[in-house]
Amino acid sequence: MSSRMVDAPAFVRSGSVVLDGVGLEVEDVVRLADGAARPVPDAEAMKRVTESWDAARQIAATGRVYGRSTGVGANRNEDVPTEDAAGHGLRLLRSHAGAIGEELPARQVRAMLAIRANQLLAAGAGLRPGVINALCEALEAGVHPVVNEFGSVGTGDIAALAQVGLALAGERPWRGAGTAGAPGAGSSTGTAVARAPEPQPLDNNDALALISSNALTLGQAALALHELRGLIGATQVVAALSLLAVDGSHEPYAAPVHAARPHRGSAEVARRMRELIGAAERPSPPLGRIQDPYGFRCLPQVHGPAQDAAAALEQVLAVEINAAAENPLISPEDMAAYHHGGFYLTQLALALDHFRLAVTQVARLSTSRLSTLNEPAYTRLRPFLADHEPASSGVMILEYAAGAALGDVRAFSAPASLGHAVLSRGVEEQASFASLAARQTLRSCGAYRLVVGCELVAAVRALRLRGLRPNPDLPVGRALALAESVLDEDPADRPLTDDVTAAAALLDRFTEIWTRSTS
Repeated sequence: MSSRMVDAPAFVRSGSVVLDGVGLEVEDVVRLADGAARPVPDAEAMKRVTESWDAARQIAATGRVYGRSTGVGANRNEDVPTEDAAGHGLRLLRSHAGAIGEELPARQVRAMLAIRANQLLAAGAGLRPGVINALCEALEAGVHPVVNEFGSVGTGDIAALAQVGLALAGERPWRGAGTAGAPGAGSSTGTAVARAPEPQPLDNNDALALISSNALTLGQAALALHELRGLIGATQVVAALSLLAVDGSHEPYAAPVHAARPHRGSAEVARRMRELIGAAERPSPPLGRIQDPYGFRCLPQVHGPAQDAAAALEQVLAVEINAAAENPLISPEDMAAYHHGGFYLTQLALALDHFRLAVTQVARLSTSRLSTLNEPAYTRLRPFLADHEPASSGVMILEYAAGAALGDVRAFSAPASLGHAVLSRGVEEQASFASLAARQTLRSCGAYRLVVGCELVAAVRALRLRGLRPNPDLPVGRALALAESVLDEDPADRPLTDDVTAAAALLDRFTEIWTRSTS
């Protein structure tokens, strides 16, 4: 599902991430998912986890606690006999480890493990501390359990996490784990062998406490947010190249325009555009046409809401990935188990839906600029940026290809939160479908890249044919030099598949240029 060129973890570690159940951020999740940092459980948080575990066992031994001394779902009123308690947890994991579909990529599973370890350190689950150590050991060793794609409707990733639980108990496989004396997946030489964590003795006090979480959905959402937010920034750099190619006006990015209508995201996009192209805060009027097409003139008004939507999504994720949202919530201070619905992800589902709709607007604007680049009235070149041969088609096909990829982006933007489900004999009669929203957001990344890749190929060709070279000290000048070092300069009619693929891969480098274009 990931659109990244390399999905496997990098394991080039440049530090550590402290997990304390309070301060984990989206960027930390990405680093842990990529193997770029090692997880370190906070000592004080681990003490709280131990207190919570002790309290949970005492509470369950003296009263009725959902999932510990009772069944789950519609079986919530069925008591578990004391003599059967030890086997109840494993039966719960086995029965719920029924996720179906494709096996998830390592990166997504690692993001889930990182978030679940951190949530457990918020100390509301009442889970044995050894499980947290095992999750962190797996992340450090570069191993992950086999997890399948479908099993959640946005009220808990119980199927995926039950698969994790059975792997922790030694009943399901780990990917990347080698055997003694043989090369493991973590080593190309066979000298280092990645080992799975030691099996954990999970019982009735651990099973539901482990799986009562949306960690997979949150991990996928964090990875998608990170990638798409970077791509939106890269798109602004591509748009700046297109603006130069059509002699576009700087007036839409003027500071007074956005001071008069002070939406934060739009004002920030306008400021970034001025930085990219070296425009003044109060630019002079254009010498030629009075107004540009919407693809240029309305860029701040389209990119700005996408940046705002990304910020809103990040705020929701910051709460969820540090939340003790397990049901029931174990409170050692009260010696109580509070049964609740804090696992229900309405906020995340709505934030993801909002974000995808905003991303779709940005992608559509890219196709608008691509159409403008094909028009001689704007570039003073031949139609479709064609060469000198009669009736040459140039980059004509890019409009069709970009439109096809945009169709996927648009389809994935359908609001997942409109879904509905009645489950477990009517006891669970609603669903947020945040899990679907996260998958759709991840899936849109690849198609979005291709849309903007088409614009980049056309913009670079137009600048080359016109012989335009922006100041190399400006961000847009560095972007053009980078693109020219990668993209074929031959303007003859030829297949452009490889050009677009290369341009799409280049967008991550453009994200870095965009990130640095700040005062």
